[in-house]
Amino acid sequence: MSSLLNRSAKGHSNNTAAENSGPGGERARSDSDFPTAIRGLDNARTRIVGYRTGFLADLIVTLVRFAVVARATISRYANRITSVITPVGWVVLFLIPLTLIVGYSISWNELVVVGFALIAIALMAAIYLLGRSHLAISLRVEHQRVVVGEAASGEVHGVNEGKRRSLGVVAEIPVASTVAEAVLPSLRPGGASAHEFPIPTNRRGVISVGPVRTVRADPVGLVRRELIWTDSAEIFVHPRTISIPSVSTGLIRDLEGNPTRDLANNDISFHALREYVRGDERRNIHWKSTARTGRYMVRQFEETRRSHLVIALSLATVDYANDYEFEMGVSVAGSLGAQAIRDARTVTVVASEQTPQFAKRKVFAVRALSTLTGTRLLDDLTRVQSADTALRLIDVARVTSEQTSGVSVAFLICGSTVTSQQLRAASTKFAANVEVVAIVCDPEAVPGLRRVAGLSVLTIGYLEELKRALSRSAGA
Repeated sequence: MSSLLNRSAKGHSNNTAAENSGPGGERARSDSDFPTAIRGLDNARTRIVGYRTGFLADLIVTLVRFAVVARATISRYANRITSVITPVGWVVLFLIPLTLIVGYSISWNELVVVGFALIAIALMAAIYLLGRSHLAISLRVEHQRVVVGEAASGEVHGVNEGKRRSLGVVAEIPVASTVAEAVLPSLRPGGASAHEFPIPTNRRGVISVGPVRTVRADPVGLVRRELIWTDSAEIFVHPRTISIPSVSTGLIRDLEGNPTRDLANNDISFHALREYVRGDERRNIHWKSTARTGRYMVRQFEETRRSHLVIALSLATVDYANDYEFEMGVSVAGSLGAQAIRDARTVTVVASEQTPQFAKRKVFAVRALSTLTGTRLLDDLTRVQSADTALRLIDVARVTSEQTSGVSVAFLICGSTVTSQQLRAASTKFAANVEVVAIVCDPEAVPGLRRVAGLSVLTIGYLEELKRALSRSAGA
């Protein structure tokens, strides 16, 4: 029995050895076969000195480690230095050894003096980079949304968080394509100072303000060190709009729900009486007729159509004579759209899409602007710009009619260069039951309303005439 167990154990040992052996019969080794944790180690040390130990190997590893740390440190400081040296500074650094070498080589004392003078200038410029600021600078914009021409301003606020008095600094604030400056004076520990600066709002658009940066620079301009303190902020300069009272929208004929030829069980416009069928609502039963006929009679209504306004703005440069007409068109679209949103009407506002400069064919599409709120609509209108490759009014009308269903009133907004024939052609892109209104922005023409077959044309010279024109159309 014991001999059998011995043979079994021996066979198990042989099987284990066979499992651990390599393909060539050599036994495979694992980490547990190296109790000193040196053999089998694969790291930077083994790649430098292998498995050698001793003083010489440790010295080589120490030198390599020192070289790696020194290289990283030198690279970090070199990046800092190169980032603050201006092109003029690099020229001075190049001239210093050049003037000294040439001056001493040919014994030209004046050139040697120039070399040492450049060294003195470079050392004085380096002094401006020394020191650390304990200021905490923040940016505050009073209003993120303003109207064209409305006053807007930002404020730079600085606090001295250090234990010693801070030096005065000049902060630079990029505002659109310009740079505003804010002077923060010397502050005692815990002291604060604020500087207000204007933000130009003479043009519609999105203005980027910031980030605030402070600059340390020497008078000669050899070095310049910028510190970024804040993130940038966006100011939406909305187009100018006017409030249009609901009673002025006389061109919208179905404000109370114009009847259609479709019949419905529940609506506003009464049509006739019919006999009750299962599923009709009891509140529609006409009791007098029921008592007279002896059968339940219910009211039958004509289905009414809720007004769906579409406001289409052309962004094609050729549809406007100048920028003034285009800006007026944007304001008209904003005024109509914002009023429709306030009146809780179904409204769609679209603008021309642009064809890319290197496109193979013209892009026939419109871009829908947000009508979730009036503010969101005006935010989108701040970004629209006229373009030579934008879709013209006729194509805007066609694409809009194809992509928008249930339109009852369509406003087409353009400039004075669009002819009457083009306006009529644009109006024919909509269904016959759609009230099409073309609003032409032309400051040189006499304001007024004229009606063409299937089309109403409102000509306005300035934005305030839009309200009066719509009011006159209500009584027309």
